[in-house]
Amino acid sequence: MARWGIASPAVLPVIAVVALATPAPLARVSQEAATTASPRNASYQINATLDPVKNEILATGRLNWRNITRNPVSALRFHLYWNAWRDSRSSWMREQALVRGRSLARRPAEDFGGIDVTVLATGGRNLVTNAKFIAPDDGNADDRTLLAVPLDTPIAAGESLELELGWTARIPRTFARTGRLGSYYFIAQWFPKIGVLTDGGWNAHQFHAATEFFSDFGGYDVTLTVPPGWTVGATGKLASTEAGNAGGTRHRFVQADVHDFAWTTGPDFVEHRERFEEPGLPPVEMRLLLQREHAGQESRHFRATRAALKYYGTWFGPYPYEQITIVDPVTVFNPASQGESTGGMEYPTLFTAGTRWWPSVEGTQPEAVTVHEAGHQFWYGLVATNEVENAWMDEGLNTYATARVMDQNEAFPNGFVATGRYFGGLAGWAYTDVRWSRGIDGNRLNAFRPMASYDAQSTPTWQYWPGSAGAITYNKTALWLATLERMIGWDATRAILGVHFKRGAYRHPTPEEFFAIAAEVYNKDLSWFFDAVYRASATFDYGVAQVTSESTPAGFIHTIVVRRYGDGVFPTPVRVTCGDTIRLLFWNGAERWKAFEVRDAAPVTKVEVDPDRVLMLDVNYTNNSWAAHPRTADAAGKWAMRWLTWVQEVLLTYAFFA
Repeated sequence: MARWGIASPAVLPVIAVVALATPAPLARVSQEAATTASPRNASYQINATLDPVKNEILATGRLNWRNITRNPVSALRFHLYWNAWRDSRSSWMREQALVRGRSLARRPAEDFGGIDVTVLATGGRNLVTNAKFIAPDDGNADDRTLLAVPLDTPIAAGESLELELGWTARIPRTFARTGRLGSYYFIAQWFPKIGVLTDGGWNAHQFHAATEFFSDFGGYDVTLTVPPGWTVGATGKLASTEAGNAGGTRHRFVQADVHDFAWTTGPDFVEHRERFEEPGLPPVEMRLLLQREHAGQESRHFRATRAALKYYGTWFGPYPYEQITIVDPVTVFNPASQGESTGGMEYPTLFTAGTRWWPSVEGTQPEAVTVHEAGHQFWYGLVATNEVENAWMDEGLNTYATARVMDQNEAFPNGFVATGRYFGGLAGWAYTDVRWSRGIDGNRLNAFRPMASYDAQSTPTWQYWPGSAGAITYNKTALWLATLERMIGWDATRAILGVHFKRGAYRHPTPEEFFAIAAEVYNKDLSWFFDAVYRASATFDYGVAQVTSESTPAGFIHTIVVRRYGDGVFPTPVRVTCGDTIRLLFWNGAERWKAFEVRDAAPVTKVEVDPDRVLMLDVNYTNNSWAAHPRTADAAGKWAMRWLTWVQEVLLTYAFFA
């Protein structure tokens, strides 16, 4: 019996005969790239059939790949991501177990999946026979997520190769936001995906628990056969729908200048459509596939998508595709415990949002996740940086931009409030007296604090401690971008991001290119800033350590001691208020402590370090100020209410099941 990976040699000849019996022969051709938006050097034509009884996808297709580097290549590399869930020995499963303290391998055997590649052929020769799995990152001999395929003849620079493809994908119950939940399927990373070849060799890593993906641009022509009556949403534009074999229905989707293809299907979607139109930006057809139990929430999904397309398009650059598909995934009870949710994931021209059965009218969901995933169409979809090594260039920039969109009163005139989670997250309760804050909630300061020093952001993302990847990738970037904005202003920050978007689209730009653009646009050296926030794992924490006063006949001599509690260094002003007089004192922030002497006729009433809160990375704002008359009762009330709210949620959740 074939393992989920490469088919066993015994079955290869039969499969190869069937797959290679196609009208058009495959050949190596030399050609120059056409004048297109992207290089289009990795294009796929796929025919796939879903079997919902066996939970399998049977697929064939072709890959047209061109070597756009300066060097010849003698072997190809393919990602087989679903093999991360073929057993408990993959690197993804091992890394996931490090964080959870227990392995998802405890799930039933039928929950697992994989990809069985049967054909990678050219010129009548099936290259699968000599292919082998490799583990260049960690040496795990049991990992099956990266396949090396030797070539008979090297492919020279500028030369192309067409490969016939054949594979079977066993669909897992959802892992990492792809798979099946009942009759709902969200299918991503489901085909043999060729890696990215650079002048330095293959940039193709194993699948890691802390990372997402990296691939080249191309054109996709994909025909999906599903049961009749089932709705299909996919990357690209629907070109045709027709009756297929054995009673199925074929849906053909086509899209150029994208670097991946994902799709969803099921019998329970309710389809809604609206059109995005904004002066100065191209129109976009918005298609929403909503779960029936979420009826009435369609306007919230459309409003958030429209806000992302408008503000990202105005601030950074326009969305270039004709359509975008919003997928409302099946609601999963307590998704964090089993990793079964497919919500909050992005693919070219298609993304999953995420809501609850009873969302708060004033809460941030589904708006926040919808803005965020729609925003990914710009950084992930178009700029397409290497998320395995530099995930912050997508996730972090997008988290920052999401918070800025959510803060636009024009888009969301009623604003948002803090929202608690009840019944395992299926319902939300709005705290109407606690307004949503861009600085705290939008930039995710609370989630960043516990892991601020876990990893230097300049470390390749796949080498992060898996549990800290989110905090360092998403939250830290949003916070240092917000800090940069408060340092140099929104106009300059927006200009930096806009130039990065314009120059980087379809190119996979690097961190150093981004930093060079920042210095160019601002016209000042910012290396000290990026050394502090990107190339180090320093924790920033400035505070007021001591305030003493000495009474003299001429007034008071106040001694203000400020302290750097963290190891991060950042210029930090100190504001001292004495009666009606306010003094702003400069501190370079480098010393571990500094004493300032202030003479004034009035007593000191307040001292603030970083009074304008420029340094958004400060992990402890509670020590940033000192007051002669502290608000102790207010602080005690805040923490008491927070504790009581937690107890209430526990009791409500228990009562729901009792």
